[in-house]
Amino acid sequence: MDLEIESLLDRAGTGDQKAREQLFQVLYAELHRLAKRELARNDGGGSLGATTLLHEAYLVISGREGLSFTGRGHFMGYAARAMRGLIIDYARRGLAQKRGGQFQITSLGTTVGGQCADPAELERIADALEELAVAEPTLAEVVDLKFYCGLTFAEIAALRSVSERTVKRDWEKARIYLHRALQDDSALF
Repeated sequence: MDLEIESLLDRAGTGDQKAREQLFQVLYAELHRLAKRELARNDGGGSLGATTLLHEAYLVISGREGLSFTGRGHFMGYAARAMRGLIIDYARRGLAQKRGGQFQITSLGTTVGGQCADPAELERIADALEELAVAEPTLAEVVDLKFYCGLTFAEIAALRSVSERTVKRDWEKARIYLHRALQDDSALF
């Protein structure tokens, strides 16, 4: 299975659209789980569904020319960033005053829905992660794989062909960088 994925990643990197489609088919269950995690973390019960988010991310990724991925972890990290960007855009549109975002329709239901994540906070986090990706790409990849893809340190180490201790050190460096960038005492990671 891993050899098939590596082959698809290589072919997709050369612009093979069919390989990109097959890659999504092979990793669909894992990507769907990732979409659910992203929504649970950022959307808090909004009307955007995991399948819709996954398909929107597929359109974003398949529409980009010249994308190449060094491995499964790199691909999953990129997919997580694409989903995060889509959630931020969705939150912005939903709360835009010109579209009636200030109005909320309520009903007397038996369940209490979660609050939609604050778009400004999501944007601050996304900006901090983008800064980290420019300054230290390997640290940003660890954040994407751990926080957004939900992989364990051992799984990340295996994907990156490094020791688990190296991954843990990179994780701590990334947490410190992001904490300073956000200037917030609350621990996000």
